[in-house]
Amino acid sequence: MPDVQSPTRVRPLDELDIGSVVRIDERITGVYRPEIWEQRVAYYIRRDPEASRVVEMDGKVVGFMFGDLRAGEFGLEEPSGWIERFGIDPEYRGRDLGKRLFEGILEHFKASGATSVRTLIDGKDPSVTGFLTALGFGPSALQALEIPLAQGSEVRR
Repeated sequence: MPDVQSPTRVRPLDELDIGSVVRIDERITGVYRPEIWEQRVAYYIRRDPEASRVVEMDGKVVGFMFGDLRAGEFGLEEPSGWIERFGIDPEYRGRDLGKRLFEGILEHFKASGATSVRTLIDGKDPSVTGFLTALGFGPSALQALEIPLAQGSEVRR
């Protein structure tokens, strides 16, 4: 396990971080998915280049948090920050790196005029729910709705 006292730095995401994000995701999920992360990194850099963050320890990227500032979506005119994807290399968990990433992205959202920060969660993942709750997230008036689409079937009405 790396030294707990190693210096850390939180900074904006850039396109050179794709390989590190792919590596972290593979360590978390066990699946190598470079094409997904190339698309997602490009999307976030294009949409809000200063929002998404990475955290480094001893110059090595060991975590990421992707998000952007939005207004006018879902009938909400006020600007709000959205956090969509994040991950910490399992070897580096338990060091408040996720909290440091959140503080960095939150600083950007506040400076950009956001009135709130939002995210969606999979209720079947208690570790993510616990992490976000510990950061101060709680239930929202917004509710996610979905219609499952099976091939060859019609949408129920």
